[in-house]
Amino acid sequence: MRTMWIVLISAVIVGGFLLYMSSFTVRFTEAAVVTTFGQASAGSVVTEPGLRFKWPTPIQSTTVYDTRARFLQAKSETQQTGDDRQIIVEAFMTWRVKDPLVFYQRFRGSAGSNSKEHYNTAQATLTQNLRSALSEISKYRMSELFAADAAGSKMGQLEADILARVNAPASQGGGNVSQYGVEVLTIGINSVVLPQDTTREIFTRMSESRKRLASKAESEGNALATAIRSEAEASAKRIREFAKFRADQIRNRGDVEAAPFLTALNEEPALAAFLKNLELLKDGLGRRSTLVFPITMDGLSILTPEAMEKARRGELPSVGGMGEAGAAETRKETRP
Repeated sequence: MRTMWIVLISAVIVGGFLLYMSSFTVRFTEAAVVTTFGQASAGSVVTEPGLRFKWPTPIQSTTVYDTRARFLQAKSETQQTGDDRQIIVEAFMTWRVKDPLVFYQRFRGSAGSNSKEHYNTAQATLTQNLRSALSEISKYRMSELFAADAAGSKMGQLEADILARVNAPASQGGGNVSQYGVEVLTIGINSVVLPQDTTREIFTRMSESRKRLASKAESEGNALATAIRSEAEASAKRIREFAKFRADQIRNRGDVEAAPFLTALNEEPALAAFLKNLELLKDGLGRRSTLVFPITMDGLSILTPEAMEKARRGELPSVGGMGEAGAAETRKETRP
């Protein structure tokens, strides 16, 4: 009885091992290549998901590939733009296994059915193709890649050109990645760094550009200020000339209107002096002020008793201490 159990358990173990060696599973995101004595044909590819059977190794073996998109990051590369500028570019690629049979035949090498080694070899090949395709940067100037307006940048066009270069046939200088059984989905540039010398040169050019703009703005401002100043001076000159003209008109009119009064005052200089003294008193004492002046002061001689007495008699008092003789002499000199 015990022997029978041992034989049964051994048979189960051997059967399980044979089943493991004779079957494989394909997921819906995978494709398998079944080789017979290391050889594969068009019918060797299995893409339908599910459990499959094969002859045990080494008669038949399977290599299972994940057909989902894979990400490849390339190292930084120094490239030259169309205007001879040096930039350091870091690019990436997304790719997938499109033809499992061709992929297996191209990359199996000495790795046999080890799919991980196939991926590593394929990524090295695709990295080399990507680095070669980055030379498309030489077709674009720096100003085209880094425009002030994001809509004006040709960075997207550059990425499309690199993708086309990778997929192009070898006869056209492309990578012809279809010969490896892969499909490159996207290529992008995720980092652009300027070398130190280029950065210093760009800063210098930017500084010179800003200086030119500042000089231009200053020159335009000075020209505008000169124009404004000239216009202001011309306007001020016209205003002064008009004011002088009007002042001359008013002065001439005043002289004409004052001529009869001046003639009358010239005939009676004592009356003119008397009226001037009254005006002085009105202006000086008409503000409730208390002032002490000697009566000998010009303009105050009319306050002397003698002047007051003459005023009561209807006579003009003497002016500034002058007697009647002096006043008469003054009238004589002023009359024609």
